[in-house]
Amino acid sequence: QVHLVESGGGLVQAGGSLRLSCAASGRAFSDYVIGWFRQAPGMEREFVACISWAGSGTNFADSVKDRFTLSRDNDKNMVFLQMNSLKPEDTALYYCAAGRRFVRSAGEYDYWGQGTQVTVSS
Repeated sequence: QVHLVESGGGLVQAGGSLRLSCAASGRAFSDYVIGWFRQAPGMEREFVACISWAGSGTNFADSVKDRFTLSRDNDKNMVFLQMNSLKPEDTALYYCAAGRRFVRSAGEYDYWGQGTQVTVSS
């Protein structure tokens, strides 16, 4: 069992930056891939990024590639999503999730946080 809590969301102007954190509790954090997903009102949940078990591999959606970076600290059970050059279309509720496979599909992730809101004003 893994319990996830996101933080770091907020209101930012276009072009600004935010760093989201995902704190995990439970055993064997390093056994899990951590993914980030987002959902805007009226839209389906979409993949943003994921990071492999030891943090050596990352995968990003084309819409955020070159603007977002992802890192993890397995000693502290934390994952960080650094979001730069934010755009109004990045506005959404952001979730972190834990799964066993390094994939983009939300259905492959077993544990989810409650989400943190990111709002980017134009």
